[in-house]
Amino acid sequence: MNDEGVGLTTIGQLLGHEFEDPGLIELALSHVSYAHEKDGSRGNERLEFLGDAVLDLVIAEFLYDAHPDWTEGALTRARAALVNKRTLAERARGMGLGAYIHLGRTERRSGGESKDSILSNCFEAVVGALFLDGGLAPVEALARRLFGSSVEEGSVGTRRDPKTEFQEWAHARHGATPRYRTIRDSETDDDERRFSVEVTLDDERLAVGVGRTKRDAERAAAQAALEAAQRGSGDDSSG
Repeated sequence: MNDEGVGLTTIGQLLGHEFEDPGLIELALSHVSYAHEKDGSRGNERLEFLGDAVLDLVIAEFLYDAHPDWTEGALTRARAALVNKRTLAERARGMGLGAYIHLGRTERRSGGESKDSILSNCFEAVVGALFLDGGLAPVEALARRLFGSSVEEGSVGTRRDPKTEFQEWAHARHGATPRYRTIRDSETDDDERRFSVEVTLDDERLAVGVGRTKRDAERAAAQAALEAAQRGSGDDSSG
């Protein structure tokens, strides 16, 4: 933000909230790399912690109201599908939030404003700032605008974790438990394809998945194995 006054006005319009305490949104937009260079502080990390909890609460309430017939498990899965690093980064990217984030020199040079980790953390910090400045109302308004249609979708809460689904399939069809093994780690924190994981059943490799975390890679492998199993079932039934 070259012109902080214009920047604050614009970000307020973007969020639909005029901040009584502009220092809150300035802090929310200050990544730790910037804050450390500026004054040695930790930037927006505390606001990120608060925003994470507030967003969990707001999305949980939306889902609870929108789907009175859903079980606790379905509600939990739906919230996890909506409030995670990748989804929050997508929402932040759609808003153009990256243009307002203060980054240190190294992060600027490496394109930090487009990294999922920075975008999602900053999004949570902004939610924390909104909550401290205006209570739940501005957070709810923003969340309804960004997540409303997803909350209303009946499928979001019923989608199960692919590892759970594949394990149940494997137990039912083969009486065996899938095993996951990391076969590659680039050791680069922000690499979206850092981990490669294979899933095996009775020592037979069924699929490989990649992801930023081991969990993401395991889920991708399980999903690929599930899809292959479903194709195989379809082939068997047609023959």
